[in-house]
Amino acid sequence: MTRIAGVDEAGRGPLAGPVVTAAVILTPVQRKVLVGLGLDDSKRLSPKRREALFSTMQELGVCWKAQAVSPARIDEMNILNATLWAMKACVLGLVPKAELVVVDGNRPIPGLPVRQKAIPRADQLVPAVSAASVIAKVLRDRVMAKLACRFPQYGFEIHKGYPTAAHREALKEYGPCEIHRISFCRKILS
Repeated sequence: MTRIAGVDEAGRGPLAGPVVTAAVILTPVQRKVLVGLGLDDSKRLSPKRREALFSTMQELGVCWKAQAVSPARIDEMNILNATLWAMKACVLGLVPKAELVVVDGNRPIPGLPVRQKAIPRADQLVPAVSAASVIAKVLRDRVMAKLACRFPQYGFEIHKGYPTAAHREALKEYGPCEIHRISFCRKILS
């Protein structure tokens, strides 16, 4: 049986915080258990459900790697290149190695020495990609909750850095902090 790694990201659109990618390999048993528990694209699950699935993945010993990219690196590389760089790092860090990589989206990972397929909405279609989606989202949300304690004026615990009206207002009032993506904030601040 081909070892498939599913790859996805969380946090491409926010004004602040990292983008987080994950790569996951599921065994047939792990896939069956997780699908039975309602594994899906992280955006279609509640935070409580995502956390429960993440815990179950830990208990089942699911093989995964995650990589975060800082706001400064996002500003330097641009969000697409930063995301693809992180995805590549995740896949290359997996043990055992993947024999096929399925990426959520329409772009393959450049320079990856593994056969791959880019599939739009793979996070809803391929369980390993759904699992990667959940892991990336849980880890990113945890980071944003911690950063909310350091920067309480922005409300990161509520919007996780996404460009909500409240976040835009806080950005205008306080200016960007060290975890804002300056390239994303320019339009709001101009």
